Amino acid sequence: MADNGVNRGRRRFLTLTTTAVGAVGVGFLAVPFIKSWNPSAQARAAGAPVEADVSKVAEGQALRVKWRGKPILVVHRTQRMLDTLPKLNDQLRDPKSEETTQQPSYCQNLQRSIKPEYFVFVNICTHLGCSPEYVPEPGAKPYNPDWLGGFFCPCHGSMYDLAARVFKGVPAPLNMVVPPYHYIDKNRILVGEDPKGA
Repeated sequence: MADNGVNRGRRRFLTLTTTAVGAVGVGFLAVPFIKSWNPSAQARAAGAPVEADVSKVAEGQALRVKWRGKPILVVHRTQRMLDTLPKLNDQLRDPKSEETTQQPSYCQNLQRSIKPEYFVFVNICTHLGCSPEYVPEPGAKPYNPDWLGGFFCPCHGSMYDLAARVFKGVPAPLNMVVPPYHYIDKNRILVGEDPKGA
């Protein structure tokens, strides 16, 4: 077959060069596109663990921190508060915290905490996402004449005890969530990290 003046070597060179330039161009386009799938530094920081220093939180008081955009309360419970917990079991939907998605396994106990005196939880009502009020003192309240202390959601009237366990007969279906956390030392809690993977 006649070449008709076509330089096959040059044609191969141009084809290979065009292919190589095209591949490099695709690479330059693909790298930023694939990098855009990674979360930004701000998004990574928003999910980062947060430290709470409980050394100055008096008994009965609460410390508020923010983790992943959610309000976290750390309540320093008194012995009186802890003593109320078993008294309410028959009034609660999930007194034994058997709904495992609501707390790590190491907090599936009466106090729903690692140390009984410090309670760490996400202060978001499990009904429609309002933030319940911390009402620690016992005494008759309009929403419960036998109130022993806990959390009351003003949006739709859901009530929780001092371990954020939900009462029966209220709109909220579940106990409030206990996030993963651990103690760095006796006064500092790291919320959002579970080194044991429990």
